[in-house]
Amino acid sequence: MKRVTLALTLALAAGLSAQAADAQTLKTIKDRGTLSCGVSQGLPGFSSPDDKGNWTGIDVDVCRAIAAAVFNDPTKVKFVSLSAKDRFTALQSGEIDVLSRNTTWTISRDTSLGANFTGVTYYDGQGFMVKKSLKVNSALELNSASVCVQTGTTTELNLADYFKANNMKYEVIAFGTIDETVKAYESGRCDVFTDDSSGLYATRLKLTNPADHVVLPEIISKEPLGPMVRHGDDQWFDIVKWTLFAMVTAEELGITQKNVDEMAKSDKPELKRVLGTDGNLGEQLGLTKDWVIRIVKAVGNYGESFDRNVGAGSPLKIARGVNALWSKGGLQYAPPIR
Repeated sequence: MKRVTLALTLALAAGLSAQAADAQTLKTIKDRGTLSCGVSQGLPGFSSPDDKGNWTGIDVDVCRAIAAAVFNDPTKVKFVSLSAKDRFTALQSGEIDVLSRNTTWTISRDTSLGANFTGVTYYDGQGFMVKKSLKVNSALELNSASVCVQTGTTTELNLADYFKANNMKYEVIAFGTIDETVKAYESGRCDVFTDDSSGLYATRLKLTNPADHVVLPEIISKEPLGPMVRHGDDQWFDIVKWTLFAMVTAEELGITQKNVDEMAKSDKPELKRVLGTDGNLGEQLGLTKDWVIRIVKAVGNYGESFDRNVGAGSPLKIARGVNALWSKGGLQYAPPIR
């Protein structure tokens, strides 16, 4: 009996110790009063500041949603602009609490960086952009081309794989930042600019004459983009993960920024559970019961964020495609909140 009691005591102590460690990131953020979020150096539709320093984009919305869940205030976010090369170091060092910066989920990143991906905010794929004057209609016509690419990305590796697989030669012209890469492409230092296809559409908007450039039809890779958090804090991992799932779930259930208060009055069991009028699922995360209401009020559901930032309601006009809900032929799917 004593052995059982001792084992139980040790197990409880270990559990309490783990909980204490788990809660550290959330406590640090609450004590600080702001969420530190790593974003890009300016990618329209995903994370981009205006001339007054106000950030917008899908990746930005994820950070604002987390801040809303934690503080009930989506403005309590410090956005840290990071290059592709520096983004992981900033997360590892604790400079940022979450990296929400159009970052591709791969096995090497998931296992070697001391960090976890929390979900997929945008299913993407790498493509190519060229000047119309080159009269190129397919990536398979790019033999011996010079290609501008940003260093420190999966883009470089995919580029090498594609040209090798198709027995084509090419010249890499790599740069440390996206601005340098785009400037080099536009000035004619290379024939082709390669990036995730969403990034190509965003970049084209920033060129002097967008109509002079075309995105080729080939998609040469899988690029599931999503937020990352450091290893070792399961509670924080759960909060970031379920914030994204809450946005997708809200769209599935028809919960929007405009109707969320009305939906919270519903007697439907699923709506009551999700919106916190029944049960304590939010409290199990270390948040409040109304955590989903806070998120939707701050940024809307996933579909609203998509349309506003990259979809029909944005300058990019990107079709939902594979980023549609699973129930509408896409890949966006959230585990149940129950």
